Amino acid sequence: MTDAPNLPGYAHVYSGKVRDLYAPLDDAGNPRDDQVLLVASDRISAFDYVLSTPIPDKGAVLTQLSLWWFEQMADLVPNHVISTDVPEAVAGRAVLVERLDMVPLEAIARAYLTGGGLAEYRETGSVCGVALPAGLEDASKLDEPIFTPTSKAELGEHDEPMTYDEAVDLIGAERAEEIRDLTVRILQRGNEIASERGILIADTKVEFGVRADGTLVLADELLTPDSSRFWPADDWQPGRAQNSFDKQFVRDWLTSDASGWDKASGEEPPALPADVVEATRTKYVEAYENLTGRIFA
Repeated sequence: MTDAPNLPGYAHVYSGKVRDLYAPLDDAGNPRDDQVLLVASDRISAFDYVLSTPIPDKGAVLTQLSLWWFEQMADLVPNHVISTDVPEAVAGRAVLVERLDMVPLEAIARAYLTGGGLAEYRETGSVCGVALPAGLEDASKLDEPIFTPTSKAELGEHDEPMTYDEAVDLIGAERAEEIRDLTVRILQRGNEIASERGILIADTKVEFGVRADGTLVLADELLTPDSSRFWPADDWQPGRAQNSFDKQFVRDWLTSDASGWDKASGEEPPALPADVVEATRTKYVEAYENLTGRIFA
């Protein structure tokens, strides 16, 4: 699955669904234990599968957009970035970051009801134990954003919804409260900024790590098309699937008759056709350019 490049001066230590991790080598050629080179590949995942077809420039878009969002959130919470001075082979899609003790859950906040949250609501009237009003439909705006964490599954496994009490049992009450409040605040500020640019952020996934002194730190990516759902504000209409600036385009194709794939089959998804690849790349670039006001090059 991995297309992790060989990088002189770095030891490849792990590949996830999208990112490849390297340890810088010290003068004696030994991997350092305090820093990680985080490289965003062009791989794309959907329904917990890594697809066989990459999306050109996706890794660069994710990296540059995350860096921009880290700046917007700097007064809320520190982030893991040390430097963007990286090997030429991964320039633009890699950052040197702190090695952290990662919090073992996916911190998710929802401002609108859709996706897996909608499916759970239709079955139980709640999402991750958070009771919601009756009568909500696809893309309904929630009165206040809610915190709906999931487990952090190993590669090839599926993340599972968690209640807040289960998060407390896993990481402790004080840390769970800190993460809940920060995740919701990040989504709220994200929407404050994005709404000025004509975009709604329906939901987002945030990852945190902890420094040796106990400080909570933003890690991985932030408010990207991989970790969030972006909708054009002027096209938002509850009760139907929304047009999207994120990988929902890929999800929709995979679940359409055109793909011939049944996500309940347990089989690997098919390769993406060229038009879906190009349309997905365009969506990612549009998200970057609309949010940042910069031209992606």
